[in-house]
Amino acid sequence: MARSKSSNRWLDEHVNDPFVKQAQKDGYRSRASYKLLEINEKDKLIRPNMLVMDLGSAPGGWSQVAAKLVGHKGRVVASDILPMDTIAGVEFIQGDFTEESVFDEIMGVVNGAPVDVVISDMAPNISGVDAADQASSMYLVELALDMARQVLKPKGSYVAKVFQGVGYDEYLKDLRTSFEKVVIRKPESSRARSREVYLVGKGFR
Repeated sequence: MARSKSSNRWLDEHVNDPFVKQAQKDGYRSRASYKLLEINEKDKLIRPNMLVMDLGSAPGGWSQVAAKLVGHKGRVVASDILPMDTIAGVEFIQGDFTEESVFDEIMGVVNGAPVDVVISDMAPNISGVDAADQASSMYLVELALDMARQVLKPKGSYVAKVFQGVGYDEYLKDLRTSFEKVVIRKPESSRARSREVYLVGKGFR
């Protein structure tokens, strides 16, 4: 089957992408690792000895970064509907974290420890229908924020990928009610034509 122009463009872009090449060189599972590295450099969210929760973690690019940043005495608890290969220092729970049994399993692993940072690079399966895709992506980040509100310790931090479009302004407003400071980041490794931005919440109320 012939590939569409857009998938050919994506393939060319991907193959020639400096961040894809860098990820292969650095041993990261995805180019998304550099988004979190850049955000963390600016916002100092993840530090040694912290407990980090990574929602929608597969294939593990963000978990890899978080595990390095928290070090041997820190912990990363990750979850995704998809399977994820083992990463040293990361405890992975496969399943939908909005289901009670999976949520309970995650809480069991956390074992009452206060979560310092919740990170989410989740995106829905793209259907190609913009309105539906935007609704799906907003639904996912609402779930991530709901989880963060349940597990974050006071003054904790949150970072999530959000696509600008319907529901974005309301989400930003809602986020500001839970955090003392909210900033919008567009990392260098985020493709310019993508509507994705990263919202960073600091100082969980």
